[in-house]
Amino acid sequence: MARPAARDVARPAAGEVARPAAGEVARPAAGEVARPAPRQLAAAADRPAFYARGRGRGGELLALAHPPYTLWHLSYFAIGAALAPTLYASRLLWGLAAFALAVGVGAHALDELHDRPLGTSFSDRFLLAAAVLSLAAALAIGVAGVLTVSAWLVPLVLAGGLFLPAYNLELAGGRFHNDVWFALGWGAFPAFTGFFVNALRIEAAGLLIAAACLAISLAQRRLSTPARELRRRTAAVTGVRERTDGTTEPLSLDGLLDPLDGALMALSLALPLVAAALLCARL
Repeated sequence: MARPAARDVARPAAGEVARPAAGEVARPAAGEVARPAPRQLAAAADRPAFYARGRGRGGELLALAHPPYTLWHLSYFAIGAALAPTLYASRLLWGLAAFALAVGVGAHALDELHDRPLGTSFSDRFLLAAAVLSLAAALAIGVAGVLTVSAWLVPLVLAGGLFLPAYNLELAGGRFHNDVWFALGWGAFPAFTGFFVNALRIEAAGLLIAAACLAISLAQRRLSTPARELRRRTAAVTGVRERTDGTTEPLSLDGLLDPLDGALMALSLALPLVAAALLCARL
């Protein structure tokens, strides 16, 4: 089938970078590979996560807390608690506080301390202090639970206290820092703990919700891992997608990130809403 003749494309002078005119999409010349406009690459590189909002102390604190992911994983605990035969409001609130300290502060501070994935300006001393204090507070809540609720909580308190530094500091040669351990530690564990701390026994409902949250966490990693690679370790994106109708579309960093970020944003909203709905039905 005859194809329309290619339009003439203005070529930059030596040493200049070609930029598309306003309202146009950059198209590669014959035999060349499309390159994203510098604006696209800089915009993505300036945001180490989809929820990051600028630099400065406020922006860095927001990125360090990872609010969508923290709420996401707190939701697992709340969902597990809501499925227990009896839901105790005090155990729910103290459990949420413990996981918020351990995950929202401690784990993320250790992660940043280990290899600076967010590139914040916080000192090692600040990050270490934040991690130690928050983990100590979370463990103190766990010990209080052992003393006031049941000694059967001891294995859960020990497991949480050991897993967090092992995962985030990649101890044992990084053996615990992979998708499966992430799903176990940040998905199945809080869901099962939320159920058990209220039920004080192992039941099918607790095991099933733990398995479900493990699977959701695996899906999260399948989305967040390539998104992190694109945002934090990608210097340039080149290439062209050719459609079945013969038209082409230049690949870009933003174009590759948008579906990943969109799915993560939707899930980070959906899980807290599910948890809130279940709690409303029980309380």
